[in-house]
Amino acid sequence: MEKAAGKLVVVMVLVTAAIFEGTRSLSLCDMSDDGLLACKPSATQPNPVDPPSEECCKALTGANLTCLCSYRNSWMLPSLGIDPDLALGLPAKCNLTTPADC
Repeated sequence: MEKAAGKLVVVMVLVTAAIFEGTRSLSLCDMSDDGLLACKPSATQPNPVDPPSEECCKALTGANLTCLCSYRNSWMLPSLGIDPDLALGLPAKCNLTTPADC
């Protein structure tokens, strides 16, 4: 039983490492990893940066906002340390039109 538990721990560590490595070169809804990193300080609790940076707004200008809205209830944004509600509030702060069904 201890061997099985040990193997499970090793598998979990490897899966976590693979997920982390995969997020390092992430492109999400036409936003590059640089764009995501530029917006992360404004979408991270407990003290989000307000207003978002110029780099963040520029990245959001080229993003697929409808696609971003689809991540509202996903595990993906929180797994990256991003608060979905803060993230989905960024387009309005950058004077972009948020999709109506977002």
